[in-house]
Amino acid sequence: MTITRMDLVDAVYQKSGFSRKESADLVETVFEIVKENLSEGDPMKLTGFGNFTVRSKNPRPGRNPKTGEEIEITARKVVTFKPSQILRNKVDSGK
Repeated sequence: MTITRMDLVDAVYQKSGFSRKESADLVETVFEIVKENLSEGDPMKLTGFGNFTVRSKNPRPGRNPKTGEEIEITARKVVTFKPSQILRNKVDSGK
């Protein structure tokens, strides 16, 4: 099952006692903070959950899979996630 943004809003609504509007605003605010920090290149550490970091990838040679033509894959930044040991243990135990 895929968890959507609205599923998160509903979970916050049910567990916090906030209104649906307040819950939606809270979820949106958290996502905005994460996006802002990562877009500035700052790492995000969520204790008990994991670390989000921004990594720079150098340009490299590649190949167009349709034509076989060699192309250069441009330099870019990517977001990586490393789960905490607590999250790993929870996922591993299936609980």
